[in-house]
Amino acid sequence: MRFRLYENEDLLGLVDGMARQALALLDDTPTVLLGVLRRGAPLADRLQQAMLARRPGLSLRRVDVKVKRYADTLELLHPETALEAPEGAALANCRVIVVDDVLYQGFSLFRVFEWLQTQSVASVHAAVLVDRQRLRLPVHADIVGATLKIAPGDVIECNVPPYEADFAIDLWRPGESVPKQD
Repeated sequence: MRFRLYENEDLLGLVDGMARQALALLDDTPTVLLGVLRRGAPLADRLQQAMLARRPGLSLRRVDVKVKRYADTLELLHPETALEAPEGAALANCRVIVVDDVLYQGFSLFRVFEWLQTQSVASVHAAVLVDRQRLRLPVHADIVGATLKIAPGDVIECNVPPYEADFAIDLWRPGESVPKQD
């Protein structure tokens, strides 16, 4: 069964709230929004637009990183979370805000944080559209759109254009069937 939790209009408000949270962290340190491919990249674009709407002229660079642990079907692809680093990202001495769709167990963000440690960044923050608060690793999000405490077997699906048609958040209950009507 699938339930729509947030529609486009709701999410615009969440992204604006995330922009306010991110702007509160900034100082004169150069800032980079690092989108985690796939859905974190267009979310980073949306966050950047919301931040610039609130603070025109703000200098924000955008970079993407590819991190893979699960397929879109949530099938485990890589027991060790795989990261493909962007070439020539020039992140030294920058504040990096890592943007992803869902923080679940923390494997992807942990792997990104490990890599960023080798890049001599000034500081690192995590921004997620949804925090499930089911972490297995010691990471947390500094910037959160929504906190959803759901059953362990339930799945949060963030639908983010251009990968899906609608900007929305759905709750999916795998294996649960709809009762038949007589």
